[in-house]
Amino acid sequence: MPKVSPEHLEQRRQQIIEAASRCFAVKGFNGTSMQDIFKESGLSAGAVYRYFPAKADLVSEIAADKQAAVQSVLREMLAREELPPLPEVFHDFLVAFLEHLDVDGKIRLLPEAWAAALHDELVGEIIKRILVSVRGIWTEFAVRYQREGRLSATADPAAVAVVLTGLIPGFVLQYLIAGDITPDLVRQGLEGLLSPE
Repeated sequence: MPKVSPEHLEQRRQQIIEAASRCFAVKGFNGTSMQDIFKESGLSAGAVYRYFPAKADLVSEIAADKQAAVQSVLREMLAREELPPLPEVFHDFLVAFLEHLDVDGKIRLLPEAWAAALHDELVGEIIKRILVSVRGIWTEFAVRYQREGRLSATADPAAVAVVLTGLIPGFVLQYLIAGDITPDLVRQGLEGLLSPE
């Protein structure tokens, strides 16, 4: 029997992930069955289960993949020698966020994942891990702003991070439901809130 290359295995894995993402975007996590994923991927049950024994494993994989892409943008900004003002950082973050997630309806997976996290322990742990990680990065931003005198010395960086993290679901829901919110509008709002006048 010929040996299967690592490249082939990775292509097959990505094929399954993409098929599951399409199914989740249309039917939601709860409405999607493994049969749906088999059909969408064009693969047998055995082939899919070889990579992902359960639907929650697919959710975990998709979440981890998107988390890494989006967080790398924040880390890149944090590593800059000169940190832009917070409204600009948040704007650039949202632009990158949409570039990574507003493809083939994938951004619609986020509210699905948040809802599933309330009822599925494994999904809940995944989402919690992502939230804590994102809050950690925003805390680093707050600490740096504080050190540079651009954030009140009495501010609690962890509390600032909680608020900034909370803006993300608010943006997503308004983007999906109202359809009239943009990264530019969020930047303007933050500039207005943070303006000393």
